[in-house]
Amino acid sequence: MVKVLFVCHGNICRSPMGEFVLKDLVKKAGLESKVFISSAATSREELGNSVYPPAKRVMNAHGVFCDGHVARQITKQDYDQFEYIIGMDKENLYNLLRLFDNDPEKKVHLLSEYGHFSGEVADPWYTGNFDLTWEQVLDGCEGFLKNVIEKAE
Repeated sequence: MVKVLFVCHGNICRSPMGEFVLKDLVKKAGLESKVFISSAATSREELGNSVYPPAKRVMNAHGVFCDGHVARQITKQDYDQFEYIIGMDKENLYNLLRLFDNDPEKKVHLLSEYGHFSGEVADPWYTGNFDLTWEQVLDGCEGFLKNVIEKAE
């Protein structure tokens, strides 16, 4: 089973978007039994909160639903539980490498490694552009599905 953890700063916008977009893609591909997907935050700021309403609206508009999501903080134990730990930006990457002792098993990646865009997933908390974030997350998740999950079958 492929185990994937999406990570962003607060776990209320980008990482839950990654989690639920990939869950939707995996379900449509009939691969649900082969993949476990979750998300977490690097910070404690939003712990216990649900998905930020504008992020939820853009997902719902595309038929992706995130009901029941509650923000949680990543832990050192997550490193042992997940094969892929996917950050959204360089700050996430920096925090993950610090937490996981420079990633000895090379599990930490940026979502852009799997997509057609370069750099970082735009943080809609600051940009206000939830559509751009949706497009980047969808692109990265489609690439991850094609290049990692389908190859693992």
